[in-house]
Amino acid sequence: MADPYNSGGRAGPATRLDDSMVTTAMELPGFRVVRSLGVVRGITVRSRSIVGNFLGGLQTIFGGNITIYTQLCEQAREETYRDMSNHARLLGANAIIAMRYDATDVMTGLTEVLCYGTAVIVEPAHL
Repeated sequence: MADPYNSGGRAGPATRLDDSMVTTAMELPGFRVVRSLGVVRGITVRSRSIVGNFLGGLQTIFGGNITIYTQLCEQAREETYRDMSNHARLLGANAIIAMRYDATDVMTGLTEVLCYGTAVIVEPAHL
């Protein structure tokens, strides 16, 4: 079965979209953008559980890193990043530029996390 993300010079992307092909910059060093496919995004809404709030509250008494909330935030970021990358793959992109995260409190204890960027097709700059 042909791999639509590694077409080896035929029409479509010649480089697989992986973490090295995602950047917060407006360009990807060593590559040039040959086509922009538009904005891609991943979104999740997370809430803290009663147990998580209790444990987080205990950790605040002692100060320092509130690990239960750190883990929750990292899981949300990872999920939205994965969804954004999948969205880009569905469009046929082999890179994402100008990637950003955003978070908004929807209501007390409920947070929306958004990861977005511009899906592009790039080729090595030396071509």
